[in-house]
Amino acid sequence: MQQLSSTNYKKQEIMFECKTVTLRTRPIKHGQLSFYLDYYPGYRDKETMKVIRHESLGIYIYEKPKNRREREFNEQMTEKAEAIRCRRFDAIVNERYDFLDKSKLKGDFLEYYRRQLCKHDQKWKFVYIHFSNFVGGKCIFEEIDIDLCNKFREYLLTAKKLKSNNDTISQNSASGYWSTFRGFLKDLYRAKLIRNNINDFLDKIVTEDIDKDFLTQQELYKLAETPCDIPVLKTASLFACLTSLRISDILALRWENIQDYYDGGKFMKIITQKTKSIDTIPISKEALELIGNTGEGIIFKGLRRSMTQAPMKKWIKSAGITKNITFHSYRRTFATLQAAAGTDIITIASIMTHKSISTTQLYTKTVDANKRKASSKITLKRQEE
Repeated sequence: MQQLSSTNYKKQEIMFECKTVTLRTRPIKHGQLSFYLDYYPGYRDKETMKVIRHESLGIYIYEKPKNRREREFNEQMTEKAEAIRCRRFDAIVNERYDFLDKSKLKGDFLEYYRRQLCKHDQKWKFVYIHFSNFVGGKCIFEEIDIDLCNKFREYLLTAKKLKSNNDTISQNSASGYWSTFRGFLKDLYRAKLIRNNINDFLDKIVTEDIDKDFLTQQELYKLAETPCDIPVLKTASLFACLTSLRISDILALRWENIQDYYDGGKFMKIITQKTKSIDTIPISKEALELIGNTGEGIIFKGLRRSMTQAPMKKWIKSAGITKNITFHSYRRTFATLQAAAGTDIITIASIMTHKSISTTQLYTKTVDANKRKASSKITLKRQEE
């Protein structure tokens, strides 16, 4: 497909810049007319990216009024339809000339938020639920200001876990939720749904520097040698250790995602569920052996996210491993063992699809073999010749 140049793209956008909004009617059953708006030459809905040319208003009048009551009804409905036409045209003018559409400020913020969830990872859903609980299930765009957002920040620091009435979420979870929410605020400002770039006035929630568990090479051997009641769970877990894939990417992985390098070997071409970016990740021969021969559709058929809780913990315990291992620990295992084997951090970051090296460093900081080796490189003693 031919790629549009920036000039051509701008021309295409201008073509869909709405110039007029006309109120029209079309005949329907029972001698009535239905009002609709005719947008010329049309406008592009920024949420769906579809070009809209007509909009039915759901308002009807009598085609041939028979009496005074029907004529008065027609006048009232026509007035309402014309008021809607004026509001639509006002919104389009505001968009064209970069004015804030005040009518949008009265819109249902939570409903808009809910519609965005399908485009993002599961963390967005958690943040949405927490925010909905915080505002009591009601919030319009006009209410989104610095004060409300700071109060939501305080709420997150003491919020209960969604599946527990007693335990509070960790500070690191609160930090992650808050960061996601602040990113959403940026999107709202760019879409002219809120007045100010509120995110610039909000402080971060600092993460706690804590050690998180991962598998050592010996523990990984043990896990690979230990039978599991759910074979697909074992295969997916070991595959994650060898490839660093997140559970969301494991669940979505399909056979058509696995492709051949031109010079031999295979790689995965996936849309990362967390970042929605297209990434290519190499697969070792051992990882390919785990999943067997090429098939069709989903690779890890039958795998469910719920299996990574009690069933996985039972399997890990049967391997004699007492650490608090989660599915995400396999990703940390990959990074740690790669670093211990001498793989440079840039390569590790590339395979793990990290946008920042600092993120990768959080995974690899537990490796101290190189630190110990480096500490002996400076000495006060002359080396014997």
